[in-house]
Amino acid sequence: MSHEGARTANLSRNQQAQASSLVCYTLRLKKGQELKTSLMKFVKETNLKAPFIMTCVGSVSKATLRLAASVEASYSEKIKTFDQFFEILSLVGTLSGDRGHLHISLGDKDGNVIGGHVMGDLIIYTTAEIVIGECSNVTYSREFDKETGYPELCIKPRDTPPVFN
Repeated sequence: MSHEGARTANLSRNQQAQASSLVCYTLRLKKGQELKTSLMKFVKETNLKAPFIMTCVGSVSKATLRLAASVEASYSEKIKTFDQFFEILSLVGTLSGDRGHLHISLGDKDGNVIGGHVMGDLIIYTTAEIVIGECSNVTYSREFDKETGYPELCIKPRDTPPVFN
């Protein structure tokens, strides 16, 4: 697909989709950096409009995650901080708005896996090698959704295509 415009899929009113071309950015974070803060800073500094995580490998020494929980659990009971070494097995999500929306899977020294919604405190232990995709013809934003009670992803066509140097 060319950079001239995005194609909108004809979906039900509960779905939203846009076709777009893609540009990739590769980053390497170093020991001691906080992953989520570093990603959001990169997105802001490079003025990305529709960024998402394509892949990430590396390790962390600390992680704060919001875990899936039953309806009975309070919000604070879902958030846990882990102070131990983990390999990053998977990092997925969008980097829209001020905080983005990221989920991570982490493996410990015994091969056990934990995962959840990234709250922060993902402190890089050795390195993090990350590829960020940027959809060239659309913009991402977050708008409050009264059905979910959360700011959710909104996808809109760009007014003008980006200029690549």
